[in-house]
Amino acid sequence: MAFLLLFLLVLSECRADNFDEAYSDLEHYRTIYISENGPRLSVDTAQPKVISQRGGNATLPCKFNRDPSSAPNPKLRIKWTKLTSDYLKEIDVFVALGFHKKSYGQFHGRVHLQAASENDASLVITEIMLEDYGKYKCEVIDGLEDDTAVVSLDLQGIVFPYFPRLGRYNLNFPDAEKACSDQDAIVASFDQLYDAWRDGLDWCNAGWLSDGSVQYPITKPREPCGGKNTIPGVRNYGMRDKQKERYDVFCFTSNYKGRFYYLIHPSKLTYNEAVQACQKDGAQIAKVGQMYAAWKLLGYDRCDAGWLADGSVRYPISRPRRRCSPTEAAVRFSGFPDKKHKLYGVYCYKSDN
Repeated sequence: MAFLLLFLLVLSECRADNFDEAYSDLEHYRTIYISENGPRLSVDTAQPKVISQRGGNATLPCKFNRDPSSAPNPKLRIKWTKLTSDYLKEIDVFVALGFHKKSYGQFHGRVHLQAASENDASLVITEIMLEDYGKYKCEVIDGLEDDTAVVSLDLQGIVFPYFPRLGRYNLNFPDAEKACSDQDAIVASFDQLYDAWRDGLDWCNAGWLSDGSVQYPITKPREPCGGKNTIPGVRNYGMRDKQKERYDVFCFTSNYKGRFYYLIHPSKLTYNEAVQACQKDGAQIAKVGQMYAAWKLLGYDRCDAGWLADGSVRYPISRPRRRCSPTEAAVRFSGFPDKKHKLYGVYCYKSDN
């Protein structure tokens, strides 16, 4: 065994010597450069975020660049999907393969490619809904080549905290989704809550967000809200059990196509009378989200407490004054009174449709 190892060692040294002799002219050329072709397909977006509003239109930018030496590919595929908080799942939005095009689900009939040039894969979304908010992935597949880019669709709107007549901390996650939907809203995302916090939202009750986490925004630290000596921020309870645990919820709403107004009526109304009065005026009793949208986006101001669809009584103040939210602009909440009390007016909403 020892003899065999010695033989191999001598043999390798001999071959090394022979190699140096045979290729001695390479002594000054020991740096070797390897050249590789760049990507034959690249996809990019002109901007990372597009801002629109409910009822509006938006173009999500996406362009692709192919290797100029590549032959035209009639089977080039463009696919748009919507990302979710679960990054393993994506929602199909639109697919184009040559002349064949298809839109999916809630996007059916509302999306198409801009096709401003032969390498333009930008997606146009019309009649934007609250649920369209989020991140979208543009994917281009060219034979064996594949590349993607992501763009966000943001909506102008407002985040508002919500709890039902039952009181605080009574909503599991499915209940929270329904509660926001019933008030013409959706469950807010963390980004939306964070932006609202930066805009001054301060709320000391934890609420669900769309990713299943529970958080709350604090601009003025105090003892009951995480501690007096803590820094301002969005307090985070982390991901919670969507079925078993109960909290409030943060909802998000945006512009609407209709008219929000306080109904002038000769007398105060019970809740049922309020519902009937709006219907008699060709409208419906307004929802909480519609009041917040009117207040935030249109500057609606009215110092009269009125019924809303959920049985709560509220009034919007955009110009603080004596006896009308003197310290801040806000939607004032008077609670969930007995629906038989004849003490309030009513806010109505009349859709353009």
